[in-house]
Amino acid sequence: MDKISINTLGKYVSEEVTIKGWLYNKRSSGKIKFIVLRDGSGYLQCVYFKGNVTPEVFELADKLGLESSIAVTGKVKAEQRAPGGFELDATGLELIQESVDYPITPKEHGTEFLMDHRHLWLRSSKQVAILKIRHRIVKAIRDFFDNKGFTLMDPPILTPAACEGTSTLFETPYFDLGKAYLTQSGQLYAEAGAMALGKVYTFGPTFRAEKSKTRRHLTEFWMVEPEVAFNDLNDNMDLAEEFLEYVVQTVLIDKAEELKVLERDTTKLQKVKCPLPRISYDEALEILKKNGIDFKWGDDLGGADETIISNQYDKPVMVHRYPSEVKAFYMKRDPENPKLALAVDVLAPEGYGEVIGGSQREDNYDLLLSRIEEHNLPREAFEWYLDLRKYGSVPHSGFGLGLERTVSWICGLDHIRETIPFPRMIYRITP
Repeated sequence: MDKISINTLGKYVSEEVTIKGWLYNKRSSGKIKFIVLRDGSGYLQCVYFKGNVTPEVFELADKLGLESSIAVTGKVKAEQRAPGGFELDATGLELIQESVDYPITPKEHGTEFLMDHRHLWLRSSKQVAILKIRHRIVKAIRDFFDNKGFTLMDPPILTPAACEGTSTLFETPYFDLGKAYLTQSGQLYAEAGAMALGKVYTFGPTFRAEKSKTRRHLTEFWMVEPEVAFNDLNDNMDLAEEFLEYVVQTVLIDKAEELKVLERDTTKLQKVKCPLPRISYDEALEILKKNGIDFKWGDDLGGADETIISNQYDKPVMVHRYPSEVKAFYMKRDPENPKLALAVDVLAPEGYGEVIGGSQREDNYDLLLSRIEEHNLPREAFEWYLDLRKYGSVPHSGFGLGLERTVSWICGLDHIRETIPFPRMIYRITP
């Protein structure tokens, strides 16, 4: 017999069922005991009337500790006031394993305490909602690219060289071959895939040894990175805005209940629809100057700068054509102004900063080689990458979306640490 879960109770109204799960909450009102059961699929109020159950069951319902694992038997009733729209007129209760002095209680706990108990904090309603939204974002990402004819390819996590900056690499010995590094991005390998398959995307964990303690940074995070042959910067921006609209609007429809749990104001998310505003780096600087920020041309935008710029709009804004000196070696320069890179960042509203970064890639062999040399990168590690410019090179573009930053923005969270089950930060590698 299939196990019955809370989210399927609508099929069992007026029937007797047994649900297995954990005690999430309880309260008493004289001759009535209320137990809220959770099973991962939802929450169920179970009502024990003293006259309808044995004295042993009624006493057990009173003594159970939070997060005890239990099996509850009773008749399913439709009840609009109850969580999920149903409740159980309970007749039986079986203790599977008693939980005594569960450390996370309804009182306020400090962040460090909660992070030390992350393995248990995940059980709270807010954290469950975040993880379910994360799951739906991941599915929406895959659905979008799969439905557009992209092929998923899996790049290596261990790489021989940097693709962003050598100062933010995690290094590890690699047998007799010297050093290897945890990947910063799957992009370079996605470019090889695009030359074989036309449209590809990579989706997996990436690592940055950046000593940053901001609310936007993790040392281990997930990125999705599409790459498309024959796409220029404008094509890339078209794809990015269509992609972002699909992901956000899908989550608004499919995870409305979880967003309510998080008390998320979704009015700005509802406005994430094409077209998104597009401004140049120079236009972004004008916005900063009008807001009293003394910003020097040639510098990269910081988090505070991004917030000021994005606050001018009620939806994400695309900032394109950055100074080439602040961008990665592989980004193509603007033929109309070589001081600019054909790059784009998408800044989320409400102070959430960059969620997408992308560019048109340099497709000229000689120019790419000169950039590798300018950045003092080891040529031998990039010979295969240079080969892509020797054998049938074409214009191509792509971008990366940081999953955790996107989850943080959509959920309206104060800190990125809650967007991934077990966050890794410069001061935390446990549990």
